[in-house]
Amino acid sequence: MTIQVGQTLPDLEVAVIEDGAPVRRVPTASLLGQGRMVLFAVPGAFTPTCSDHHLPGYVQHFEAFRELGVGVVGMAVNDAYVMQAWASVQQVPPGLKLLADGNGSFTRALGLEFDGTAYGLGLRARRFALYAEDGVVRRLYVEAPGEFRVSTAEAMLQALRAPETSTTG
Repeated sequence: MTIQVGQTLPDLEVAVIEDGAPVRRVPTASLLGQGRMVLFAVPGAFTPTCSDHHLPGYVQHFEAFRELGVGVVGMAVNDAYVMQAWASVQQVPPGLKLLADGNGSFTRALGLEFDGTAYGLGLRARRFALYAEDGVVRRLYVEAPGEFRVSTAEAMLQALRAPETSTTG
């Protein structure tokens, strides 16, 4: 079942890539459980929309999120070394963290997985973005298959600046 607004994010161990430092494993609660956070997910590092638009949008607008007092974490069902290479290629700024959910455990716990076996991808995360306060989901935007609209950095910034009205996309 898909996580819902008002629910607490699951606490599982994932690999985190941050500030060019070596990969380390941490509980998601330590990354997403305190303060105001945006978590966005992409189906795969180095895939066209993810590399050309999704992550670059969050890189480009990272300072705007910081000005709002919101942390940013990106995620994909990829191994930690792929995510580390992707962070380097994409010039991810210090403070923007990437999570490697290599086995898809966190993605499954969120109920936001999809089966991309027909495309040679296996289990992947659906494209989404959520906003959480102290680990509780306050807004959730999940893209329809093939769409890239509600989970963009620009859409999340607009949602964060607007009164809380819509919670799913």
